[in-house]
Amino acid sequence: MGALDRRTFLSRTGAALAGVGWAAAARGADRKKPNIVFILADDLGRHQVGCYGNPFYETPHLDTLAAQGVKFTDAYAACPVCSPTRASIMTGKYPARLHITDYIPGNPFPNAKLKTPDWRKELPLGEVTLAEMLSEAGYACGHFGKWHLDDRNDAVYRPGDPGTPETQGFSDVLVTAKPDARETAAAGAAPDYDAHNARAITDRALAFMEAHRDRPFFCHMGHNLVHQPEMEGAARIVKYTRRRDMSNERGNNPVLAAMVETLDGQVGRVMKALDDLGLAQNTILVFFSDNGDYYGREGLKPFYGSKGDLYEGGVRMPLIVRWPGVVAPGTESAALMSSVDFFPTFAEIAGVPVRDETVDGVSVLSALRGETPPDRGPIFWHYPHYHSLGIGPSGAVREGKYKLIEWFEKSIDGPETPGALELYDLEADPGERNNLAASLPEKAAELHAKLAAWRKRVGAQEMSRNPEHDPERADRPH
Repeated sequence: MGALDRRTFLSRTGAALAGVGWAAAARGADRKKPNIVFILADDLGRHQVGCYGNPFYETPHLDTLAAQGVKFTDAYAACPVCSPTRASIMTGKYPARLHITDYIPGNPFPNAKLKTPDWRKELPLGEVTLAEMLSEAGYACGHFGKWHLDDRNDAVYRPGDPGTPETQGFSDVLVTAKPDARETAAAGAAPDYDAHNARAITDRALAFMEAHRDRPFFCHMGHNLVHQPEMEGAARIVKYTRRRDMSNERGNNPVLAAMVETLDGQVGRVMKALDDLGLAQNTILVFFSDNGDYYGREGLKPFYGSKGDLYEGGVRMPLIVRWPGVVAPGTESAALMSSVDFFPTFAEIAGVPVRDETVDGVSVLSALRGETPPDRGPIFWHYPHYHSLGIGPSGAVREGKYKLIEWFEKSIDGPETPGALELYDLEADPGERNNLAASLPEKAAELHAKLAAWRKRVGAQEMSRNPEHDPERADRPH
């Protein structure tokens, strides 16, 4: 599958839109294209949202959103860390194709057994982003919050630097970072270490929606929660600590729960504003997360795994979509979906023709409508990196109910090496406790062959043996 550059894509898109008179003309000018509000959480596991079955976490607004829309049960982030997943959302391409396969700027392990490839630290300007695609269809595009697709380590944020949202199609921008980071939420100002990013992100997003209420808009909200210790009221921590102690459930984290409740409150503000502005009926509201929970592999019922992990706990995400009049309220979809699918889905909704060679994802509009989901084939992962949580480099593929994980430190000596491959039946074993690679060798070999062929097809960067390998220091980051 090839790739078009930005200029070619936009020129083809413009010609195609002119030829069809845009989607609005095809459907009738009386229906305005739907607005799109995309809320992206940071490090939020699926188990931390109440409507996914964990009563420990209070998420009344997200629960209401699910009751008004569709809740996906098999939605995945394209990577177990943030920057690659964000790149996949923006482009519809797998991180392996983009060569953005770790969080930016990454954390090298110079003494590890395998050498990490020289991967990209910035989303290339030649890539077509969601904002550029939707701008071509007449959308106003704003980004508010965490971006993490450029390697900015300066104390001052400079809008318009290569890789920043202003250069990737967004006309209204607020970039935030963790309160203790060196970046700043205010362009050209020194960092405010007491910045309450969650509220600031929502404030700017609501102002953007109101300013563009008379035209279609794409509002991308990248919350820093729950990656950072930020919540409204320390009393919430006390509340959840008591709840955990009474329940004897040690896997639940009171500090995270307080942050989740704070994030949920910001979702509620967006829902109320859309109602107050009279925009809710013609707005697609999406809630998603970039990767799994950072804090530990256990306690993620029914899953196992964490951020940095290709087990389900690291990549299987909460996805809730509300679209009045199109999405049936209170429904659940088991459609297999990856974060690479947002780009082609929004393109179809906006009436923008996307040629197959420009994206890896598929449109899941039919699943949103409650129709037969697309026959999308397998979904893939490639994480040729060591993670600070002590997790080794790996790749994975899911097709149907089966999922195969390949551990590169072992498979470099051959896929038959004990422990190199793990195979799971996710219907019978969502917690990935029963490795079937030995009992179903044909299925394991079949999926491994598909994974290897996919890596070659997308030009994935492979790992190699590290001549500087030092077993005594291998687990120490640079």
